[in-house]
Amino acid sequence: MNYSEIIQNIRSKSYHPVYFVYGEESYYIDRIAEEFEKGILEEAQKEFNLSIFYGGEVAIDLLITSLRRFPMAAEHQVVILKEAQRMINFEKLSVYLENPQPSTLFLICYKAKSPDKRKTFTKLLLDKSIHCDSPKLYENQIPAWINNYLGEKEFQIKPAACALLTEYLGNDLMKITNELGKLIINIEKGSTITEELIEKYIGISRDYNVFELHNALGARDHNKAFRIVNYFSANPKAGPFVLTIGAMYAYFSKIFNFHHLQDRSPRSIAQKLGVNPYFVKDYERGAANYPLEKTKEVMRLLSQYDLKSKGVNNASVNDGELLKEMVYKILN
Repeated sequence: MNYSEIIQNIRSKSYHPVYFVYGEESYYIDRIAEEFEKGILEEAQKEFNLSIFYGGEVAIDLLITSLRRFPMAAEHQVVILKEAQRMINFEKLSVYLENPQPSTLFLICYKAKSPDKRKTFTKLLLDKSIHCDSPKLYENQIPAWINNYLGEKEFQIKPAACALLTEYLGNDLMKITNELGKLIINIEKGSTITEELIEKYIGISRDYNVFELHNALGARDHNKAFRIVNYFSANPKAGPFVLTIGAMYAYFSKIFNFHHLQDRSPRSIAQKLGVNPYFVKDYERGAANYPLEKTKEVMRLLSQYDLKSKGVNNASVNDGELLKEMVYKILN
């Protein structure tokens, strides 16, 4: 099952004795664990029928004993094993998995990596459980995810505001939801989130950010580009060099890919570059201002300055000065 199906499975009380959620994206794993903690037992039943263990602390014998006991004054007991990847004797759970207790709902949360599916134990675990992989999303999947997340909460977001969040928060879903939480508690349901609201409640400037720097570079707007660069130089937390150069490399990589597209229709461009159709015109303009050879040159510059920021062939120049120098070379 996927994340939504497991949540629906729990809410419809269509239970299975064992659930196994795993992968690098902790957001879905934590949300499923939260549903198990809050959505199955009534409050009065939790004292005797809800057990939460951590893989780095619990002994396997204690865990299995807890799994096999019967619920008290309830139809089910809930047992949650968090951080299962840290459990030394994890594979000894096979003794329980061969014959799980029907009245126990057992959730295994396995974070940061996927288990080795070639192992006999993993095959048994997958066979005996409702399971869900939770991989990290690619950054080009984040705008659609933000739109869906906000849609479920009855909000909308402008494409430019969504791009601004994606540029600054990357693909960390927990971080994205935490920042959006600061915003949506302050606005009415049904509202449309704008760059102004993001600046007010999250603190990302709508004028001085990496997204606007891309626009300035794509348009070869020297004045605007250096206003932003000077702002970043004076306020390093607003535009950390390592994040800025990473975002710039992603931007020019898309321009590089644009030059190799055969179908230049807006829909095809958006699909091939993994961008919202709203921004296709920005990449068309960027490609017009940066022919293929110039784009290659810019990407080489970005690689060089990434190394310089890490001390290679650079003993004393700080990140702010490196950024100014790099942008000057890109524009000239």
